[in-house]
Amino acid sequence: MLKLFDSAFAGLTAPLDLAPRRYGVVASCDGGLIEVSGLALPVGALCRIARGGGEARPLLAEAIGFRNGRMLMMLLGDMVLLRPGARVHPQGRPGMLAVGDALLGRAVDGEGHAIDGLAAPRCRTSWPAGGVRGGALDRSPVRAAFDVGVRALNALATFGVGQRIGIIAGSGVGKSVLIDMIARSAEAEVVVVGLIGERAREVSDFVERHMAGERRARTAVIAVPADHAPNLKLRGAMLATSLAEHFRAEGRRVLLIIDSLTRVAHAAREIGLLLGEPGAARGYPPSALAAITRLVERAGNSAASGGAITGIYTVLADGDSPDDPVVDTARAILDGHVVLSRELAQRGQYPAIDIPASLSRVMTDIVSPAHLHLARRFRALVASYEANRDLVLMGAWRAGADAELDRAIALHPALIGFLAQDARETVSLDDSHAALAALLDAAQP
Repeated sequence: MLKLFDSAFAGLTAPLDLAPRRYGVVASCDGGLIEVSGLALPVGALCRIARGGGEARPLLAEAIGFRNGRMLMMLLGDMVLLRPGARVHPQGRPGMLAVGDALLGRAVDGEGHAIDGLAAPRCRTSWPAGGVRGGALDRSPVRAAFDVGVRALNALATFGVGQRIGIIAGSGVGKSVLIDMIARSAEAEVVVVGLIGERAREVSDFVERHMAGERRARTAVIAVPADHAPNLKLRGAMLATSLAEHFRAEGRRVLLIIDSLTRVAHAAREIGLLLGEPGAARGYPPSALAAITRLVERAGNSAASGGAITGIYTVLADGDSPDDPVVDTARAILDGHVVLSRELAQRGQYPAIDIPASLSRVMTDIVSPAHLHLARRFRALVASYEANRDLVLMGAWRAGADAELDRAIALHPALIGFLAQDARETVSLDDSHAALAALLDAAQP
């Protein structure tokens, strides 16, 4: 008779805890910061807070610190009906997130709850929210090219398997469209997408486009819209990264997309300021910028398993400023960056990639010398034209004065045509290289 329950017990991810249940009480709530007395839990632990007014579903909160013998907690939702003296009960395993194949083909929120209208995913594996830290030499170097399906990137800023790349742009310049193109066309065994702090409409549109057909079986979406709590946004980014790390440990090649890294920094800034940490760089406390570094450093190649996480992170440049602290921090820690230009977008060039300002730091290690030479020639032509654009438009250019500029002006329509690409078009790495070679070989003086 007892054997009938073996299958049910086999699905348990943790041993049964028969110890007496502890609970604390809400002592104060000030500006979103809740103080709880009577509990001693580690930072990152989740708790249920009994809600007043007869509501059946309790509130969820996360421990973010402790002070004077009390736990400091932050709700994962609204504070409506939170009352003083409410009981606080620990929940789950602190610092661990549920991951596994059950999340493939699914769209979940930062807590791992389904948002696609299907049954709750049953994950039997746990992974540390902060990742498994290894030595610097545990990461194998980037040696293989990564095909993203975008001609300009494949030819002029070639990505590598295990590289971390930032897509930097102001608002409304085309980051989401470029992410769509890469997610649809990139060659990867698993695609994990973290939509952190984006509009709910963009989340639903992305899920509708990418969670259909054969791509659904290899795609997982973790979405935390802009109106959610900051600690839930951080949990969403950590869940996406932990899921990618789990697949990498199994030896798979994963494409991890976080849109956007700036919203993660904003969430970390809000939590840091709430805890009383001083704002150092334009209001960003040191912990907010350190959160970016910790998150990005978790991507890369694994020498032990042979798997890889190729990370693509969008970075919102506030006010189109390249000196924004998040932009500067991301550019310093990433292995390359793609800059989208508002001026190019206003001219009708899509994707609006600013080629002279974009680079891949591993390109020299993964492409042939001939390809690298062609890419440098293309960059030089584009940079020459853009530096003298005003003179050309005013008619101050005189043919024969600068042979490089003469070639750039003659090739300008072809160069723009090479950089432009329809959002539904996919161009392979080999085709991109061949198109670049054909363009520049035909322009030999």
